[in-house]
Amino acid sequence: MSTISANDLKVKGIASIEASLQENNEAVISVRGKDRYVVMDMDHYHYLRECELEAALIQTQEDLKAGRFVIESPEEHIARLELLR
Repeated sequence: MSTISANDLKVKGIASIEASLQENNEAVISVRGKDRYVVMDMDHYHYLRECELEAALIQTQEDLKAGRFVIESPEEHIARLELLR
């Protein structure tokens, strides 16, 4: 993953991001020497989002198989959440 300094971004603008993303899927933007942000193109973002949703679906299926769920009405659900505050 390549790193772009905030100063490079200020001087070169979006061209610095585009150049970094030609070589890598993601680029880090550093501010005052510390990594602060990650940028990527939209196709890569959508891919990662799809992976995240797939992982959540698998976890939900495992929870259902293991019996880690509660059957309750909406009112009971709200009441239970208010107890957790």
